[in-house]
Parts: sequence; C-alpha cells; structure tokens
Amino acid sequence: MNQGQENFFNFIMQNVEEKNQEKAKELLSESFGKQNDGTFNKEYMMTFIPKMLELIKPENVEKVKNIMMSHKA
Repeated sequence: MNQGQENFFNFIMQNVEEKNQEKAKELLSESFGKQNDGTFNKEYMMTFIPKMLELIKPENVEKVKNIMMSHKA
C-alpha cells in the first residue's frame, strides 16, 4: 500500500459503520489491487463508489462521496 492508498484507507475506515469494516477492507483491498496492476479505470470506479457508500456512516456519506468523486479516474 502506497502513502496515498494508506491515507485513503484511513479516511474511509474512520467513516465506515463498525459493522461494515470488514467489507470495506475487502473493497479497498480490491481497489488497491486494481490500481497496482493497472486495471483500475472509470468503469470500475463507478461500481466501487456505490458499494463503498453503502458502508459509510449515514452522517458522513456526503463528505466521503465528495472526496471519492474528486479523485475518480
């Protein structure tokens, strides 16, 4: 995990509902794997964002959504 990925991981984990932390870790791991092997693209990102937003604490969804949308491929 590079520094940017680690920062994003920490940000997401701070905003994920406790019951969803394992699923969030799995999604992030998949995402970082795709980044590392060059298969991370806009199509993947458009499936990743909705899945991740389902795991976020309701009061933090907009904040997380804004961050993800500003960093999409």
